[in-house]
Amino acid sequence: MESIDWLILSLFFLIIIPLGLSYRKFSSKGLTAYFLGGRNLPWWLAGISMVATTFAADTPLAVTELVGSGGVSANWLWWNFLMGGMLTTFFFARLWRRAEVLTEVELIELRYGGKGAAMLRGFKALYLGLFLNIIIMGWVNLAMMTVLEIFFDLSKMEALLSTAFLMISVSFYVSYAGLKGIAVTDAVQFVVAMSASILLAVFVVNSPEIGGLASLREQLNTNFEGTLSFFPSIGGATAMEQVNVLTITAGSFLAYMGFQWWASWYPGAEPGGGGYIAQRMMSAKNERHAIFATLFFQLAHYCLRPWPWIIVGLCVLIIYPELTPETQREGYVRAILDFMPAGLKGLMLGAFIAAYMSTISTQLNWGSSYVINDFYKRFISPGEESPKDIYFSKIAVWILMAAALFVTLFMDSVSGVWTFLIECGAGLGMVLILRWFWWRINVWSEFSATITPFIVLAVLKIITLVLKSTFDPGPDVSSEDKALLFEAAYPWLMFPGSFFIIILVTTISWLSFTFLTPPENMSVLKRFYNKVRPGGWWSGVSENSKTDSKNLPWLFVAWISAVIFAYMVLFSSGKFLFGEYTSAIQFTLIGLAALFVLLFVMRKLKSFDREETF
Repeated sequence: MESIDWLILSLFFLIIIPLGLSYRKFSSKGLTAYFLGGRNLPWWLAGISMVATTFAADTPLAVTELVGSGGVSANWLWWNFLMGGMLTTFFFARLWRRAEVLTEVELIELRYGGKGAAMLRGFKALYLGLFLNIIIMGWVNLAMMTVLEIFFDLSKMEALLSTAFLMISVSFYVSYAGLKGIAVTDAVQFVVAMSASILLAVFVVNSPEIGGLASLREQLNTNFEGTLSFFPSIGGATAMEQVNVLTITAGSFLAYMGFQWWASWYPGAEPGGGGYIAQRMMSAKNERHAIFATLFFQLAHYCLRPWPWIIVGLCVLIIYPELTPETQREGYVRAILDFMPAGLKGLMLGAFIAAYMSTISTQLNWGSSYVINDFYKRFISPGEESPKDIYFSKIAVWILMAAALFVTLFMDSVSGVWTFLIECGAGLGMVLILRWFWWRINVWSEFSATITPFIVLAVLKIITLVLKSTFDPGPDVSSEDKALLFEAAYPWLMFPGSFFIIILVTTISWLSFTFLTPPENMSVLKRFYNKVRPGGWWSGVSENSKTDSKNLPWLFVAWISAVIFAYMVLFSSGKFLFGEYTSAIQFTLIGLAALFVLLFVMRKLKSFDREETF
């Protein structure tokens, strides 16, 4: 870092913090202004804010780690969520905006009734707003610490203190800015972060060690067979076979594509929408803006952003062969230090800080909305809004910040958090989808689907510990080989085997609770349906359900065509980059056909939509 780097970094802070604080008067007008930006965000701002929030400091490092361990195909760990994201775009974005709730958790008492609904709302407010939110922020802090440790050769404690300074800075403007200020700063932060990511990819791929994209492709095909494959090889090597192939297993691919996107709750990719994605949809000007904001997010998230990160991850394989799968993620930061010139290093560090701030700012605002709206206002101080509600919202931001920093002290694995979040929500997704379209889903369906994954996961962990304590493959086997042999002997205890088990048990659980407990009161069901008009299986509740359901087949076609279009753009971009023009043209033609179908269907949907949302 030279003087010009520090100057650029200082300018970044001098722009972002005053920009966020400039919205403090607007955000003091009430909880809707503070947590939803007054429900008046244009689609492009809400969409960019979604993209910026999902671009955390750990994201490029995680992609580098994925590419290093499993090649390009390892990105199906998150590429699969596109299907759920597009489902949210066409089926749920307008419904979230139409519901006019302040938070995702508030929807619970619109959809269900009685003490059970109140209990579930309070539980989820603390579970999502405090417990999971703090874990997520801790993992984001951990990633930022990794960047600072490598960038400045800091100790872990020094990196933690530096990250604490950044988090305090974020909390300062978040507590005053509210969602509108956060969304505006997100837009600036995203431009900085994305521009720097592209520049890094250009510098690294054109370095003497790589020699351009054509040379990168040749070196990878020679030394790392299968790395550039978009799909895993079926029946690949076992864990104990030492072969020079980078790919994911067919079982993992099946888990990602067949189950994970609809079955598992995951921050930013909740089935049916939820969390801060639902918050942005609810903050849009109207239903049309909610749909286009979510569509923009899906296309930018899966088509615009991945390749600069993937290219750097591929270069890291060649430039830093000494890195192990556990340290592969460090290669991204080392590439910055080794290949970015003076001035651009400061920009790149600013990009990491921008990514960090955009994610943390949203988590703080979103988490405090649950704590205040769905716990404090619902159970401690119900009634009309008052100025003290904004005051307590600001306090909640600082409490969440302090708790996240405390949790960070005890965290040492980002990938471990990923697996935990995916498995602790396995099986919940279908309930979150069906609660909109099937009248028979009741509060106990969602309660059981929320709690069961934790119980099953805990039982599996206990069984794992017991079996490991008695597992003895022989005295001459190293600890590393012992771990691999244990995984081979008990695959059902490891992902994706454990994931499938949790989904199965959770599904049996919520279906049992659904049919063994009475349905929701008819007045509650009618209130929900008349407010949201989702269509689906509501024939016994509303006479309008048949009319409202006429658009569902067309929404299904729109969803499928949008998924195909987005994947084709992703694949064709990669093929063009690596000079595989025949495949690139084929993917492009399929993508154009899918786009034609999508545009036709969206025109058709206008004839069904009462408010011409499409």
